Amino acid sequence: MAWLSTYLTSCKKDILLSKDYLSFSVDTVLFDTIFTTVGSTTKRFKIYNKNDRPVKVSTIYLKGGTSSPYRVNLDGVSGLKFNNITIPANDSLFMFVEVTLGENSGNTPFIIEDEVIFETNGKEQSVLLAAWGQNAYFYHDTLVSGVWGADKPHVIYNLAVVDSLQNLTIQAGAKIHFHKQSMLYINSGSLDVQGTFSDKVIFEGDRLEPFYKDVKGQWYGIYFNKAQSSTIDNAIIKNGTAGIHVYGDYPSNSDYTLKITNTEIYNHSSYGIFNYSGGRIDGENISVHNNGVYAFLLLEGGDFNFRHSQFISYGTESNSPAFAIKNYFTRDNGVTYIGSINEGNVYNSIIDGGGETQLGFDTIVQAGVTINYNFDTDFIKNDNQYNTSRFTNIFWNKNIKYKDVDNDAVNRYIITTASPCVNKGNPLNTTLFQDIVGNSRGMPTPDVGPYEAQ
Repeated sequence: MAWLSTYLTSCKKDILLSKDYLSFSVDTVLFDTIFTTVGSTTKRFKIYNKNDRPVKVSTIYLKGGTSSPYRVNLDGVSGLKFNNITIPANDSLFMFVEVTLGENSGNTPFIIEDEVIFETNGKEQSVLLAAWGQNAYFYHDTLVSGVWGADKPHVIYNLAVVDSLQNLTIQAGAKIHFHKQSMLYINSGSLDVQGTFSDKVIFEGDRLEPFYKDVKGQWYGIYFNKAQSSTIDNAIIKNGTAGIHVYGDYPSNSDYTLKITNTEIYNHSSYGIFNYSGGRIDGENISVHNNGVYAFLLLEGGDFNFRHSQFISYGTESNSPAFAIKNYFTRDNGVTYIGSINEGNVYNSIIDGGGETQLGFDTIVQAGVTINYNFDTDFIKNDNQYNTSRFTNIFWNKNIKYKDVDNDAVNRYIITTASPCVNKGNPLNTTLFQDIVGNSRGMPTPDVGPYEAQ
C-alpha cells in the first residue's frame, strides 16, 4: 500500500498548489525626494495570489542585498531573503519598504533603484524600488550665522540657533526643512530672509512625500527671542505649529523686531503669527490663513503695523477669531502681566473667516498701560461692528469673493475681479507698489488685501 500513499500525496500536491504566478498592487514603489542620511516613511505594496489554489513562492529577495539602501519587511518579518512562502488561494501578503540614502558629491537630485525579486513556479517577477535623493546641509543643535544659499536644502534637527549679536542671511530660492518639533531660534541675534517674487524662500517640514503636503504641526516654527531687528521678504512658511513666534524685543532696537513682506504663512496647527510680551511686528503683503487657532495673536502687549494683508480663519479647528488682541497673561507663577499696545495698526487689509467673530479684543487698562490701535480701510467679518474713532472706513461682513480655493493649489484666497475689495484701498496706506506675487498695484486706487484681483 506504500505506492498508494505516495500516489495520493503526489495528487494532493498537484491539486492544492497552483502553477500560476503572482500579481502586485504596484509595479514600482516610488519615494519622492528623500534627504540623504534621513530615513523615509514606510511604504507598502500587496502581493496577490489571485488563483483558486495556494501558490508557493520559492524565494523573495532584495536584489541589492546587504549593499542596498532599502529595507523590506514581509508581513511583519524583516530580512533580505525569504524562502518557501505559501500564499493561500485568493489571498495576499503585505511587503513594507523603507529607504535611507547615503550622500554623494552632487547638489542636484538623483535616483537610486533596486528590485524585490519573486521566484514562483520557475518564473521570475519583480517590483521596482525607486527613490529620488537630495544632498543637504544638516544642523542638529547647531549655532548658525553667515549666509545660507540655495545650492542645497538646509535640514534642521531640534535647533538651529542664531545667537546673540549674530546674523543669519538666507538667500533667494533657499529651502529650509525641519524635522519633527524642530525650530529656527533667533536668540538676540538677527535673521534676514532675502527671497524674491520668482524665488521664494520656503520653510517647511522634512517629509516631502505627498501625504505630508498639508499636514499641520510637522515642526515648530521660526522663534524670535528678544531678537535684533530682522526681516523676512518673499517667503512661504507652512505646516508648523506657530509659523512665526516673536517674544519680546531687543532692548536697543530702533526699528521693529521683525519686518515681514510678500510672505504666505499658512497651515500651522496653532498660530500663524504669535506676538508675545512686547514684540514689534511690521508687515505688508502678507497672507496668513488655514491655521489651527489664530491667524494672528497678540498676547501680553506689543506692537503691530499691517498693511495690505489678510488674516483668515477658514480651515481652523477652533472657533477662535482670525485676529486676536489680548494685552495680559497670567503666567505659571500666578502673576498676571499686563503690557501696552503703543502701535496697533491694520490698514487696507482683510480679516475674515468661517465664524461670526473674526476680530477679538480682551484688554486691561490701568495706570501706565497704553492701549492704542487703529483699523482703517479694512474688510472685517465680525458680529460686533465697532463704531468708534479707532475704526475708519470699515467694510463690515462683506462677501469677499475669493477665487475657487478648492482648485487653488495652496488655498491662497486671491480675490476675484468681482470682489468688493477691488479699488477700495487707501493709497496713503500703501508703501509697496507690487502685490504679494509681484503684480503692480492699481494706483491710485489699490485693491484691499495682499493680492490685486485676478
